[in-house]
Amino acid sequence: MPEKADIISQLQKDILRLQGYRSVPQDNAPVIDLGPVNTAFPNGVFPTGVIHEFLCPLTEQAAATSGFVSALTGSLMQFGGACIWISVSRTLFPPSLKTFGIEPHRVVFIDLQRTKDALWALEEALKCEGLAAVIAELPEIGFTQSRRLQLAVEQSKVTGFILRTSSRSVSTTASAARWQITPLPSAMENDMPGVGYPRWQIELLKVRNGRNGVWKIEWSEGRYTILQEPSSSKNVQIHQLKAG
Repeated sequence: MPEKADIISQLQKDILRLQGYRSVPQDNAPVIDLGPVNTAFPNGVFPTGVIHEFLCPLTEQAAATSGFVSALTGSLMQFGGACIWISVSRTLFPPSLKTFGIEPHRVVFIDLQRTKDALWALEEALKCEGLAAVIAELPEIGFTQSRRLQLAVEQSKVTGFILRTSSRSVSTTASAARWQITPLPSAMENDMPGVGYPRWQIELLKVRNGRNGVWKIEWSEGRYTILQEPSSSKNVQIHQLKAG
């Protein structure tokens, strides 16, 4: 019956909206354009106002994840709002945030010694509607704790990024998406020495109401660049995307 199908379709849209997913970009809302990566999300829109979880037990993964998350946060901050960065063992060098379009003075760093205190600060920060994003580096987080965080962002619409640094087995959480970022070698022009643009392998391990996938991406000149390697050629095709 058409009426029944319409009701089901509307219910699906309502559920996605309540979970923080948007059908189309809203006015004055930051847009994160990750190209093909966005197709993994419901409605093809990067979900904001939800919790994103990143697995980074290795030191090199933690560094790569910090860079990728900083680039995402830079897009979220383009219409104003500050960011809070919470950690129990921060290694981030604040001036490096300028690489990803973030002025360090717009980030409030909260360094704590106990994970329990960091979780409390994270939940309270996620309740503040005026923030663009909240980032937390934590060794571990349980399902009940993650559920409390998800309930907080459903009210405030603040986007939360959790960087899980523990090497222990991964537990289930209530996050909307789970990622793993691995660093890739930079491409050097004309064999010149130095450091190239950051490159990452992006693994979307799970996403609520979406599908997982693996992509290669570069951050260069304020843009995300998707790298694709065709099966019939060793040449790399590059598609530049606007940061937001």
